[in-house]
Amino acid sequence: MSKKVFLSTYGCQMNEYDTELVRTILSEAGYLFTEDELQADIIMLNTCSVRENAHRKVYGSIHDIRHRRQGRPVLIGILGCMATGLRRELLENKQLALDFVVGPDSYKRLPQILIDVGAGLKSSLVSGNDPRGYDVTLSEFETYADVYPSRTEGLNAWVAVMRGCNNFCSFCIVPYTRGRERSRPVGNIVDEVRRLAGEGFKQVTLLGQNVNSYLYDGHDFACLLDEVSKVDGIERIRFTSPHPKDFPESLVSVLAENPKVCKQVHLPLQSGNDRILALMNRNYTGAEFLALVEKLRKACPLLAISTDVIVGFPTETEAEFEDTVRMMKAVQFDGSFIFKYSVRPNTKAARELRDDVPEKVKTSRIVRLNALQAGMSLEKNKAFVGQVQPVLIESVGRVKGGPVYARNDANKIVLLPYGPFKVGDLVRARIIRATPHQLKGEVE
Repeated sequence: MSKKVFLSTYGCQMNEYDTELVRTILSEAGYLFTEDELQADIIMLNTCSVRENAHRKVYGSIHDIRHRRQGRPVLIGILGCMATGLRRELLENKQLALDFVVGPDSYKRLPQILIDVGAGLKSSLVSGNDPRGYDVTLSEFETYADVYPSRTEGLNAWVAVMRGCNNFCSFCIVPYTRGRERSRPVGNIVDEVRRLAGEGFKQVTLLGQNVNSYLYDGHDFACLLDEVSKVDGIERIRFTSPHPKDFPESLVSVLAENPKVCKQVHLPLQSGNDRILALMNRNYTGAEFLALVEKLRKACPLLAISTDVIVGFPTETEAEFEDTVRMMKAVQFDGSFIFKYSVRPNTKAARELRDDVPEKVKTSRIVRLNALQAGMSLEKNKAFVGQVQPVLIESVGRVKGGPVYARNDANKIVLLPYGPFKVGDLVRARIIRATPHQLKGEVE
């Protein structure tokens, strides 16, 4: 009888994509997947270790699973970034009692690891030996280019064009958990996108830890965007996340001129203060960031820009925080993901800097920035009122009369009244109202 697997995903879009890879690998090995955790023979948590909240959620989930299972046998394992970054802690934690730990570059070995762990679990009942399995090897070459991810039906498909990161931002653990940068072949990516279009997907989002450093056989990211845009059936192309230090003129031009490339970019700022940026090892200054924003908006005046910001980075003073406030006001971001600094084990910041900004101060700063961003988002969204825009339907109300969710080119949610729509329809909508978080419209 085939074993049933329950797979839960935490963290970023890359983890979502990796979960799709794992589903393909295990399905081809004869495993079945279930949405009912209590019916599963194997439970896998695909994890993130970039942010502390994800770390806590995973630990809490494992304890909850043990409680719900009430002693019924099950194999429980950790996949993803936590597996690599915290492998020793995970394996030595007797309360977690994990059966296997597998890193992001070792998913092809999962079928054999599960066989070994299952066999070891049986034999250990007699021998008392530790039956656990793990593989957290980082590869210089693995891109999973030969694995087509198992996707459910939908509108958007994530497509990882590269893996790893070479930037070594001092707060980030990704280079240690996902290894160095390596890119997939252009043709291989285009083939995947063409197959997605054939399955009915209208939008793809190209993924990489630093997606605009993509380079394969002389082809850069701007070239890749152009090639993907030639695929019939794909209406929109998005990408995330670029690094401000790697934004050549060719990429600016493609963003501005290619009609399929959405006029929206996520551009992580992290801090508006040059000293803090240097401590973060971001390799740009506030002035250079502003110059890039000016260049982007000159080439593409309607460009929507979102960002990431960290408050309370070690040694950040109130005056340095005010530089971030001024930077956000100067740029007028469409949206921001704002986080309190939290120590990530094994990063340079964890090794060399003391987390010395009090929690109360971090909270005060994040509240202030969120309030500032809400006001800016409202003003940005109000600018759409009265415009007629093409919007892509993302979901329709399950109950007649329920809301229809769509999204415009600038990645803004547009709420439409109930109508005879289906996911993937591209319709024209007049925007009639705006809030900080969404637009409301009516179909023309």
